[in-house]
Amino acid sequence: MTAPMPLLDLDDSEGLSAADSEGLLRSVAMGGAQIRATASAVGEGVISRLAGLRPRSVVLIPGAGGARHGARIALALVGDSVGCPLLVLDRTPSWAGPLDVIVVAGDDAGDPRLVESVDSAVRRGAEVVVAVPDEGPMRAVAAGRTMALPPRLYASPRHTMTRFLAVFLAVAAEIEGKGSIEDRSAVLGRIADAVDAEALRDGPSNEVFHNPAKSLATRMSGRRVVLCGSGSVTTALAEFSSVSLMGSGLNAAAAELSEVIRSARALFAPDAASRDSVFHDPFFHDPQLDGALPTPPARAFVFATESTRGEARRRMDALADADLVVAADEDQTNVVISEMEQVFVLASRVDMAAAYVQLTGGAK
Repeated sequence: MTAPMPLLDLDDSEGLSAADSEGLLRSVAMGGAQIRATASAVGEGVISRLAGLRPRSVVLIPGAGGARHGARIALALVGDSVGCPLLVLDRTPSWAGPLDVIVVAGDDAGDPRLVESVDSAVRRGAEVVVAVPDEGPMRAVAAGRTMALPPRLYASPRHTMTRFLAVFLAVAAEIEGKGSIEDRSAVLGRIADAVDAEALRDGPSNEVFHNPAKSLATRMSGRRVVLCGSGSVTTALAEFSSVSLMGSGLNAAAAELSEVIRSARALFAPDAASRDSVFHDPFFHDPQLDGALPTPPARAFVFATESTRGEARRRMDALADADLVVAADEDQTNVVISEMEQVFVLASRVDMAAAYVQLTGGAK
């Protein structure tokens, strides 16, 4: 008989590295490098044709996964500041033409929907930006006819959202045309620096007490997790985070903070089995003798930026068990970063927390 292996300790850096056969931690830590590669492409003038352009619309056509979440977050971040309608659609619309900018992004160069969208946009004379791997059917349809921003570094498709978000924001900034190409590239460079700094703080060698991602994973372990935001930006970030955490096996859902507050009575209602049982080991559980498994308790995680931190803290008082998640801790009051940087930092932290949850079996 073989005894079950114990769960890894989050402070066991060597054990975590040895267990990471998929390279999850390294893949998440590549986020800053992916953004910096996009900044290099912008600095090289790959999308300079868009500079100062006054299009009728900018249409984002994302593939599945990270591209779709990146498009939704970009829409929430800059949708009101771009001088034309910014749309997220599934395909190139029938009304698209020379006055429009079409941005197609995804991880799959063989996705028929993305390939068809690029071909249709090019035939209609639109300005087309393609952020898809330069291979397969996409290479055949886009070669020489589009502005190409393919990935220059490999990362798991689970961890490409920040690259797509950087691409969408770069296109929006180029169209606005404020400052020089070097200035716009430098903005992405600063975001990459912030993401790299977060990856260092979240590294496996840092203990839980000094590691925001490990701390987040610890607070989520053994819980039903509800992620929420106090506005459109943080709600879009919460939706992305729920998918990232579900990929690690965690029971996670996302909603706007107001919706969670309205559901608080049912969501945080104590479970009778949980109240009566001080400790429950599912390994020895017999459903015929012990009845149904107790429901894990729920905990809400409220995402906020510095501008909405105070409001979010006041509103979350209505929840029985809730944590505030912000880019800077209370002891980092001297750190000032933009809202964009905060979003990237939080996305990177959640991806790393999801990796730790998966590696330690904390979702079970």
